[in-house]
Amino acid sequence: MLISKPLTTSVIGSYAWPSWYVWAVEAIRRGEFGARDVEETLNDAVDWALHEQEEAGIDIVSDGEMRRLGFFTAGFYGRLQGLRELPPERRLGVPGHDQRERYEAVAPITAPNGLGLVAEFVYARERTQKPIKVTCPGPFTLAGRILPGAIYRDRVEIAYALAEIINAELRAVVQAGAKFIQIDEPSMAVHVGDPRTFLDLLSRVFEGISVRKGIHLCFGNFMGRPVAQRRYRPLFPAILDANVDELALEFANREMAEAEIAREVAAAGKFLAAGVVDVKNYYVETPEDVAERIRLLIPYVSPDFLIIVPDCGFSQTARWAARAKLRAMVAGAQMVRRELGFE
Repeated sequence: MLISKPLTTSVIGSYAWPSWYVWAVEAIRRGEFGARDVEETLNDAVDWALHEQEEAGIDIVSDGEMRRLGFFTAGFYGRLQGLRELPPERRLGVPGHDQRERYEAVAPITAPNGLGLVAEFVYARERTQKPIKVTCPGPFTLAGRILPGAIYRDRVEIAYALAEIINAELRAVVQAGAKFIQIDEPSMAVHVGDPRTFLDLLSRVFEGISVRKGIHLCFGNFMGRPVAQRRYRPLFPAILDANVDELALEFANREMAEAEIAREVAAAGKFLAAGVVDVKNYYVETPEDVAERIRLLIPYVSPDFLIIVPDCGFSQTARWAARAKLRAMVAGAQMVRRELGFE
């Protein structure tokens, strides 16, 4: 059973890298590790991420996305064929989204060896007794770093090609035993287009998937920087028709703006995974801060349908801050649970 109690705690996906792992990944990229060295390092990183989550008291964990060497989507492009790498638009100056990876389609996009989710899940399953959330970038977001070239008409056509690849991967990971899959689609909140297209893409991604399904919608987190107006309202009410059980939305870094949309999510019969700690801010919330944010949501959604999570993944947050924020998040959820008589 994934949801075992009111105000269940979870994570969005990625976890912060400790200093030793940053050093090791740099050495791996320089070619200084053998294949067994790499495998051991990646396994140790996943073990460490799971341990930190369990130590904090998280109910539904992830593998921390520790095997994905690069920001969010970066590691997936190396698993795709039919792409030509392009230089970043800007190399100098302050870090920003225009310094990220770019590709051009030069042939129909394929992934003959899959996207790697099955191996990630199988290893994590053997290393924890906690329920595991399997995360995967969505097709519209993945398509955002790919120029159509002469192969595709536009970003949407690329996204449909990627949706088929992702669906095949999700079917494989469910076959391996996964019970909870989350698609990460920040671009749907950043580039508000035709809601029917977004819903159709999600439908194709989740076709034939009968386990618990979620979607994470945020406003960008590369180098801790958003890249949008940070409003969910343009997605509503259309997003409520998405074929998912759970919507994961960020609230903390927006000072709990739009908290009232929790009522609409609940009325649609979906769980709300509400971000109540700010992964972009180095202010470390106290348990009381977290509890106050949760109380703002309680009038709109039953605690049984409210999942407590960070705003986004922790990959762009220092380890010490991520660890402290995660512990405060769990403690704040416990405070409100006690107030409501659940403990």
